[in-house]
Amino acid sequence: MNTPQYEQFRQSLRPAAPAPLYTPEQRLRRDASVWTLVQGILAPVQFLIFLISLVLVVRYLQTGEGALAATISIVVKTMALYTIMITGSIWEKVVYDKWLFADAFFWEDVFSFLVLALHTAYLVMLIGGLGTERGRMLLALAAYATYAVNATQFILKLRAARLQSAAESVPAAAAAAPINTTPAESRLASRRAMQALAA
Repeated sequence: MNTPQYEQFRQSLRPAAPAPLYTPEQRLRRDASVWTLVQGILAPVQFLIFLISLVLVVRYLQTGEGALAATISIVVKTMALYTIMITGSIWEKVVYDKWLFADAFFWEDVFSFLVLALHTAYLVMLIGGLGTERGRMLLALAAYATYAVNATQFILKLRAARLQSAAESVPAAAAAAPINTTPAESRLASRRAMQALAA
């Protein structure tokens, strides 16, 4: 028997829809902020530095050569990380009105602090002359592994943001489409909408 209580119970068993990454107001602030562009530039630059440094670190661990070049590259990578953490915090404040740990990027920010801690630990060991050269390089390698995980988290969030924008654009496009369309045109519009969602 379908009572209101039973229907309410059935509704409670359904998984909740994921919260959108941006409200309409937050999306407007994101698109208008210069810090969005700054993050868009710094992220690939840091990734390029990471790749170069990773090659140098692995080369040193395998051959014992190139310690100075590897060390310089790790320091540069760490400075790039500090820069993107600071500018990313400003970006979150502009878009979400929180300096860090906005709901949409909470776990990404949490993991970012682990990445930051390992990079900082390397600098402390380097400046303090602690440990061996190889030990510091292994620590840098661990820091890079966490950075790779963190970068993947953000890439997945960017994809989620694209899917959200595509999903929201489909109803708008449907509302703006002319009413008198042929079945073939309707099927073509549907295919385009599905392609946008899958992109």
